[in-house]
Amino acid sequence: MTKQQLFEKLTEGKAVPRTLFVPILMHFAARHIGRSYGEFASDHKVLVEANIRSLEDFGMDMVSLISDPYRETAAFGARIKFEDEAVPRCLDQVIRNSDDIRELKIPDVYGNERTLDRIRGAEAYTRLLKGDVPVIGWIEGPLAEACDLAGVSEMFMMLMTDHDSSNLLLDKCTEFARIFAKAQIDAGALVIGMGDAVCSQIDIDTYNRYVRDRHKEIISYIHDLGGKVKLHICGNITHLLPSLKEIKADIIDIDWQVSLDDAYEQLGQETVLCGNINPVTVEYRDAAEVFRLSRDLIESQKGRRYIFSAGCEITVNTPKENLLAMRQASSMA
Repeated sequence: MTKQQLFEKLTEGKAVPRTLFVPILMHFAARHIGRSYGEFASDHKVLVEANIRSLEDFGMDMVSLISDPYRETAAFGARIKFEDEAVPRCLDQVIRNSDDIRELKIPDVYGNERTLDRIRGAEAYTRLLKGDVPVIGWIEGPLAEACDLAGVSEMFMMLMTDHDSSNLLLDKCTEFARIFAKAQIDAGALVIGMGDAVCSQIDIDTYNRYVRDRHKEIISYIHDLGGKVKLHICGNITHLLPSLKEIKADIIDIDWQVSLDDAYEQLGQETVLCGNINPVTVEYRDAAEVFRLSRDLIESQKGRRYIFSAGCEITVNTPKENLLAMRQASSMA
C-alpha cells in the first residue's frame, strides 16, 4: 500500500496499519542536505530535494511545500530578503491606509516569481513521486496574509476600528488564497495546508466575525476541487475549537498547548488531529525519552483519526536521532 493510499484510508475513516508520521520540516530539512534556509525558501528545487531526502531518511508519510509566510505578500508587491539561517524578512508594508486596500490588485500567481516557484515545486513532486506520496501545498490564511500586508498591530487595530476596510482586505486575501490553492492542486498537490497562526491571538468573537466564514469558504472551494485541507494555527487554540468544528477542515494541527482529548471532544471523530509533542522537547531530550513520549502520545490516540507530528516545526538543531525516534514510535503503533 502506498503512502497516498494510507492517507486516503485514514481520511475516509478506515483502519490503517500504523500511525502516519508527518513532521513539519523547513530549516531542519535544508540543513539536512547542507543548504541554507534562504536557499530552501527561494528555490523550489532545494525545497523538493530537502523534503525528498527527509522522506527517505526519516520515513515521513507526506511531503510539503511550506517554506515561509511571504510568498503571497511578495506577489502583492512586497520585497523579501532571504537570510541564510533565518526566516525570510518582509521589507515593505504594502497596506498603510484604506486607499491602499481599495487599490490592491489580485496578483497573477503564474506571473510572480515566488508564487510560481511554489507551483513549480508541486509539479516537481508530482513528477518525482508519481502519486505514491501525498503532497501538501501551502497558502496563507486570510488573517495571516492581511497581517503580512498591513502589520500585525495595525491589522488588529483595523479589526477594532474600521470594519469595512478590514472586510475588504480579508476578502481580497481570501480570493487570492483560493486562486493560489487551485494552482497548486492543478500542479499535483493532494492537500492544501493553510497557515493562519495569528488566529491564536484573537478571541472567538473576532474569529467568528472576521475569519470563520472565510476559512469555510476557502475549505469548501478546495473540497470542490477535489483537494483536502490541513489547517495550521500554532499556539493555544482551545478557545477556538467550537468554531473550528464548523469550518470542516480535514486535518487540524494541534500544538502542544492544546489537549488532544479536548480537541477530539470538540472537533469530533471526522476531523484528523495532527500533533502535538512539543518541538522544544524533541530538540532537548535524548532519543530514548523522545521515543517514550512519542509512543505514549500515539497510544493515547488509538481509535482516532490521527497523524503524529510535533505541535509545530521541528527545530533546526534537533538531533537527527530524535526525529528517527519519533518515526520508530509511529511505525510500532
